[in-house]
Amino acid sequence: MNPKIILNIKTSFKEKFREEPVIFRSPGRVNILGEHTDYNEGFVLPASIDKNIYIAISKRTDHVINLYATDFDEVFTGDITTVQKSTTQWANYVLGVADQLQKKGHTLTGFNAVIDGDVPIGAGLSSSAALECAAIFALNNIFQLGLSNIDMVPMAQKAEHEFAGVHCGIMDQFASMYGKKDHVIKLDCRSLVYEYVPFKLEGYKILLLNSNVKHNLASSEYNSRRMQCEKAVSLIQQHHPEVKSLRDASMDMLKQYVEPVDPLVCKRSTYVVQENERLLGACEDLKNADIMSLGAKMYQTHLGLKDLYEVSCKELDFLVDFVKGKPGVAGSRMMGGGFGGCTINLVKEDAIETLVKEISFAYEETVHLPLTAYIATIENGTDICT
Repeated sequence: MNPKIILNIKTSFKEKFREEPVIFRSPGRVNILGEHTDYNEGFVLPASIDKNIYIAISKRTDHVINLYATDFDEVFTGDITTVQKSTTQWANYVLGVADQLQKKGHTLTGFNAVIDGDVPIGAGLSSSAALECAAIFALNNIFQLGLSNIDMVPMAQKAEHEFAGVHCGIMDQFASMYGKKDHVIKLDCRSLVYEYVPFKLEGYKILLLNSNVKHNLASSEYNSRRMQCEKAVSLIQQHHPEVKSLRDASMDMLKQYVEPVDPLVCKRSTYVVQENERLLGACEDLKNADIMSLGAKMYQTHLGLKDLYEVSCKELDFLVDFVKGKPGVAGSRMMGGGFGGCTINLVKEDAIETLVKEISFAYEETVHLPLTAYIATIENGTDICT
């Protein structure tokens, strides 16, 4: 937790609303392997990190919703009885979960909320899911709705579908809500059965390198990839009706039923099938503390995202190519939906300072943008701040 942000958000809330708030936090997430597999009912391997979205909140006796985002210094005012999408984008993540709660039959009054955090926006660390989870967890608490985490996760996901227009899978919200210190979550995105796998790096750290790039293709191409995967499944189902998603598909099925009809769709689907296999192997690597084998799989994933799924960009490729083979680097790949954001790197602790200095200089010289580096530690998921 960040005591400075907690103090600031509490002070800001009391200045605006003249009362004491309750404060909640929900973390951003990293994903070790399993990119773009969640909406294909596959496996993912995320973890919640030590960067959080914080929400200070209190309920009102009328129907007014007052939201204030300190990052943007923006206010949103609405009505709980007529919740609808707003042109204020950040507010939609809170409005979306309020809408989902009401659709499920829960009664809400108005509420006051102040939002702040240290999850970098647009870096592929799922700041949007963190805000959705913080908001729904807070509303569940102050209105005493009695919902469990597993009740709230799909509602937070649906809020992003309907109010943000991004048809994300379940991983981001699940990781934010269910994170456990020093563990990754092996999540089956079909059944939501999960297993905590210890993440013992033995002298290695998770280093995030933020490209500070956000290409406009991100949302449209994300939805396009999802449709391409669905097309592959529909082609296979004509011959194998038991196949419900790419989780059930094999490479032989793709070659036989998809490639002759649509080679591009086959290319996209090949990545997904291979990534599921890689992830299961990565879990064994973690159990065996084989950091180099895990790192090799991360490089393979990046190549798949670059060449088969085609969601990388030149800036991310530069970062991965630069660190490959450098002393102390076990693995690297782009992380998140693509077209910008971060690379995730496994780097020996004593090599980080030199690496960051070298790559920051090279990146700025080549790309003409600053590079931002973060060391991420794995922490617990969504909770109240005491």
